[in-house]
Amino acid sequence: MAIILSDAQYYLILCCLSFLLLKYFFRKRPTNSRNLPPSPPALPVIGHLHLLSSDHQAISFLNLSTKHGPLLHLRLGASRMLLVSSSSFAAQVFKAQDLSFADRPAFAFADELPYGNSGFFGAEYGDYWKFMKKLCMTELFAPRQLERSRASRQTEIAKFCGSMVESANRNEVVDVGAELMKMTNNSTCKMVMSTSCSEKGDEAARIREMMIKTLQLATKVSYGDVLGPFKRLGFWLYGTQLVHVSLKYDELLEEMLKDHEKRQGWDHRDDDDDDLDLADLLLKVYQDDKAELKITRTQIKAFLLDLFIGGTISSTETMQWTIAELINHPDVFSKVRQEINSVLGSACRLVEETDIPSLPYLQAVVKEALRLYPPSPVVIRKCRQNCKIKGFDINQGTMVAINVYAIMRDPEIWDNPNEFRPERFLASSNEGHDGLEYDQKEQNFNFVAFGGGRRRCPGSAVALLLVNTAVAAMVQCFDWKVGKIGDDDAKVNVQIGAGISLPMASPLNLRPVIHFNPFASSI
Repeated sequence: MAIILSDAQYYLILCCLSFLLLKYFFRKRPTNSRNLPPSPPALPVIGHLHLLSSDHQAISFLNLSTKHGPLLHLRLGASRMLLVSSSSFAAQVFKAQDLSFADRPAFAFADELPYGNSGFFGAEYGDYWKFMKKLCMTELFAPRQLERSRASRQTEIAKFCGSMVESANRNEVVDVGAELMKMTNNSTCKMVMSTSCSEKGDEAARIREMMIKTLQLATKVSYGDVLGPFKRLGFWLYGTQLVHVSLKYDELLEEMLKDHEKRQGWDHRDDDDDDLDLADLLLKVYQDDKAELKITRTQIKAFLLDLFIGGTISSTETMQWTIAELINHPDVFSKVRQEINSVLGSACRLVEETDIPSLPYLQAVVKEALRLYPPSPVVIRKCRQNCKIKGFDINQGTMVAINVYAIMRDPEIWDNPNEFRPERFLASSNEGHDGLEYDQKEQNFNFVAFGGGRRRCPGSAVALLLVNTAVAAMVQCFDWKVGKIGDDDAKVNVQIGAGISLPMASPLNLRPVIHFNPFASSI
């Protein structure tokens, strides 16, 4: 929809741009010359913004680095950015200088939003972030908790397969992405709050709609504060929409917390922590005046929102890309199914998490999908202090973009990097990179699907458990057809859509055909 500007709005924008142009030409040049990384030719005022596409951030950055080099200093309007596009420079950010790059830049318009930067993923590196990271690693994602939540994940996968069986019996075409998002969101909710997020009517649809809207808006403001002193113009265009979506989230999360407190008959200050879910633990800290760190109810809701969005979107997209590539590579699909059958033998049951360690080829398939379509294709950091990267000066406050999409498609690291070839991750493979090289790649930051350093995604272990098991169940139980009956040879469109992540350009509409019905014996 076109935006129609009034005369007053038009002249306001014109005056602002004129002021920026004058400020650029009459600005004071720095007297000290620093050895900054190389920079492509820039335009006045906008800098390098004209070189970037709003649709494909990671691909735009890849094109820039291919032409100008793996370490670039960019100016995006009023913002400065360091673009990192090689594993050797990524190792500097994620390992050698990890503490210097342990911050994330403040979210655009944070001061105007209900949660601001109260969440975990966007929080400044400090006591609050460290406390929440500790809570994640010792409670939510600890091995004992993953073991406790295994049954709920298996239940959600079984419900998904049951729904697909019903659709197959009706020869229906299903929006598989929407169904996978519902399954993943429910799994996350049960881990965090011991309840399903979609038990009430259309609540799941509301959550999906808000998540998609949030990602769309985040894409538009992901380059930071490019308008400098005129950031109110950006807020005028996008900020009010972000506030609206945030208030809807707040309403939903407050309702969920109150339901949780009511259902639990809540006052768990004297309970054994082993019996509490994450929401209980957060509320316990919130009420404890002697807690290690005092947190607010707003911080609890912001933290939960981070977990729901991060856990749902990334896992859902990875499952979609994996099954899409399997459909487009029937020989690989057949190998995965044969491997599952060899492990399960004559057992007429649905594949389970405990089977995954015995399915190395399946794991290689998921790793290859993550390599081609990383959940966070561009990892954002901020420099906390002046430092050097291989002789180049990096100024405090500089935004840093590590293009993991480019690193994991680097032809100097990966043979035929744009091909879907899971064998590169198998230790027994004689072609491409073998498993031993893969282990070394992780150490050298060649495979960085979940980022790196102390701010590496803390939920990668549970994400891999869910993705591997769900994909295995989809292969075990169904043949997936693209389109209507009679079009069995059609391929999935694997074009990347617009977004801050790597969504599919088109919905993953598939027709499930039953290959194995794990529920047949119980019907």
